[in-house]
Amino acid sequence: MGELLMTKEQLLEAVSGSCLCDCSIENGFTSVVTDSRNVLPGSLFIPLMGDRQDGHVYIPQALSAGALIVLIDSAHADGSASLFFSLAKQYHACFIVVAHTLTALQDAARSYVNLFPKLLKVGVTGSSGKTTTKELLGAILSQKYRVIQNEGNLNSETGLPLSVFRIRREHEVGIFEMGMNRHGEIDELARVLSPHFAIITNIGTAHIGILGSKDAIAKEKKSIFNYFSATCVGYVPEDDQYASYLRSIPSGTVKTFGRTSLEGIENIQDAGLEGSLILYKGRTIRFPLPGSYNLTNALGAMMVAEDMGCTTEQIGCGLESVKSLFGRAEIIRGPVTILQDCYNANPQSMEKAIEFCSSLEWQGEKHFILGSMLELGESSFESHQKICSIAALADAQTVFLFGDDMIHAGYSVAWNNASVYFAPSMDELKQAVRRLVKPGDFVFIKGSRGMALERVVPVITDISAEIAT
Repeated sequence: MGELLMTKEQLLEAVSGSCLCDCSIENGFTSVVTDSRNVLPGSLFIPLMGDRQDGHVYIPQALSAGALIVLIDSAHADGSASLFFSLAKQYHACFIVVAHTLTALQDAARSYVNLFPKLLKVGVTGSSGKTTTKELLGAILSQKYRVIQNEGNLNSETGLPLSVFRIRREHEVGIFEMGMNRHGEIDELARVLSPHFAIITNIGTAHIGILGSKDAIAKEKKSIFNYFSATCVGYVPEDDQYASYLRSIPSGTVKTFGRTSLEGIENIQDAGLEGSLILYKGRTIRFPLPGSYNLTNALGAMMVAEDMGCTTEQIGCGLESVKSLFGRAEIIRGPVTILQDCYNANPQSMEKAIEFCSSLEWQGEKHFILGSMLELGESSFESHQKICSIAALADAQTVFLFGDDMIHAGYSVAWNNASVYFAPSMDELKQAVRRLVKPGDFVFIKGSRGMALERVVPVITDISAEIAT
C-alpha cells in the first residue's frame, strides 16, 4: 500500500458519515476511485449514482481488487445492509453511510485539500481555453515551484475532486481546471479547492444549451470567486463584455488581463503558425502556440505568474517550453500542413480560429474542415449559420462541412468565394479530402469533440506519404 491520505476518523468527519460496519485493520486509505476498474490495494471506493448506472453494483469487484473503505449512499443503506455486513467481513473492509456519495466525494476532497495549508491554489475556468491556460500556468510556475495539476481535462464534478487527491506534501502550487455541465457545478468545485488565484479565460456560448443564456454562463463562471478571502486575486479578460460584472465581488480583488493590462509588454508580433514574439520587459519570448486566442491565454498566465512571484526569465522560459496538446492548435507538418484544433469547439473559438487561418499567408490552397458545435440548444442554427457565413468570406479554396448542424446551416449560406462540400458521413468526407487536397496545401480542422474529426487526419498524412515516396 502507498502513503496514507486520510484516516477513517478524518474521513467520517469530512463526509458527515456514519460507520455501518468496520472489519478493516487499516486506519485509512491510500487512493480514491469511483471506477472499480481503477481500484488499487488500500483504495477508498466511492460508487456514484447516475441516470443510467449505479456504481453500488460494482462494490464486490472493488473489494476483490483491494478496496478497504466503501462509501454507501443512504438510499442503499437499509435495504442492502446485510449484504454490506457480509462483504465487510469477507474482505476485511469498512463501510461508511453518507447522504449522497457525489457530495461525499467533494466533501472528502475539500477536507483533504485543507490538510495542505501552505499550498498555493490556482483555479482556471472559462468557456474555452481552460486546458491550454492551465498548461501554460503549469509550464511557467514549474520554473519556480513544485507544481501539481489535474491531468488532461479532469475538471468535472468528479474529475476535480479525484485530481486533488494527487496533492502531496512536496507540492507548493496546485493548478486545477474547472469545467461545468450544469448549474451550480463551478461553485461546487470552487468550494472543494478554495483557490487563492482564479482566472476566467472568457465568457462564450459553450454549454448555452444547458444554461440558457450568456448571462447565466457568466454568473456560473463568476462563482469560481465565491470562496475568496480578502487576499485572493482573480483575473478576467480586459475585452470581455462581462469584465465589469465579473470584477464585482464581495471579497478579494479581480484584475483584467490582456495586451494593455499587463505591464511590461513592449511589443507583440504575430509569427503565423510559429506563434507570437512577445517583447516583455526587455526579453523576447518566442511563444509557440498560434492564434490570438492562445496569445490571450498566455497574457493571462503571465499576469498570474507575475503576481505569484515569477521572474521575467522564468515566465519567458515557461512559455517557450510549451508544446501543443492533442487536438488543441496542434500543427502537423509535412507536404500538407495541418492545423488540428478539433478537441472542442464553440462559436467564439471557431470564429477566432477561422479568422486566424484566413489571415495566414500561404503559397498553396487552404482547406477548412468544420464540424458541428454541440450543446448550443436553441441558438444552434443561428450560431452555425454565422460560422458558415464567416467561412464563406474567408480565403479558403474549399470548405468541408461535417455534422448535421453544420450542414443544415451551410445550406442557408451563399458560398461565393469558396467551394463548399457537404459531407454527410466520415467516409464521404475522407474521399473528398483525398480528392481535393494536394501537397503544398494547408488544412484547418475544427469541431466539437463528439465529431471526432481527428479521424480525417490519417487521410491527409497518407497523401503526404504518397508524395514523399
